[in-house]
Amino acid sequence: MRTTVRQELVARQLDEQLTGHFGQDHGRQLRVLDSGCGQGTQALRLARAGHLVTGLDPDPVTLGAAQAALAAEPPEVRARVRLLGGDGRECGRWFGPGSFDLVLCHGVLMYLPEPGPMLASLARVLAPGGLLSLLVRNGGAPAMRAGLTGDWRGALQAFDGDGHYTNRLGLPARADRLDGLATTLSGMDVPLRHWYGVRVFTDATPDDAPLPADGRQLAQLLDAEERAGREDPYRQVAALLHVVGSRRAAG
Repeated sequence: MRTTVRQELVARQLDEQLTGHFGQDHGRQLRVLDSGCGQGTQALRLARAGHLVTGLDPDPVTLGAAQAALAAEPPEVRARVRLLGGDGRECGRWFGPGSFDLVLCHGVLMYLPEPGPMLASLARVLAPGGLLSLLVRNGGAPAMRAGLTGDWRGALQAFDGDGHYTNRLGLPARADRLDGLATTLSGMDVPLRHWYGVRVFTDATPDDAPLPADGRQLAQLLDAEERAGREDPYRQVAALLHVVGSRRAAG
């Protein structure tokens, strides 16, 4: 459930930003980079929509899963996707400045010591007028998951923490605050365009929690999460932040 909610909300939010930003040009074929593409969910979705997508991931196991998913796609979709093994902090090894109209970096920054080097690398390959889409752990609501699961000690510790935490996989991770990301992006000439919350209600559900069997209930769940992710104060306490910046147009 948690993964489905995340991917569906990000897809809806991203489609809204593409439509609002590119306007009547939204239907044109975009050059897309998905840095940290994982199993390729968003990369393949965008390729099915007709865009040219490059997926980049440093983990060979995860990249292998993306390659397997790509192999199951129709030939016309496969022709629009290339998958590369590599770290987004080294984009200059493969891509020149302004190579992409849309750059995604979802679920990656939380595993880096700090976001600056990755953001600088991605901003460099973003074309004037392009969009940068980031999905990060919300540093403005560190106590929410612990509190919702009844871990009161963890909730109290989170109030006084520095944004570092151990995730559900037992891996060390880090959360980002919206104001800090906005400042960093502005300094890279990719000012904040819009932001959303992701997983306001469902972040504390177990990893193996199934989706509602009733399609109507699932639709209602997703619609409720989508609305909460757009509105204050709900989006402020979401587990994740979907942050979208826009490279200033040339001239």
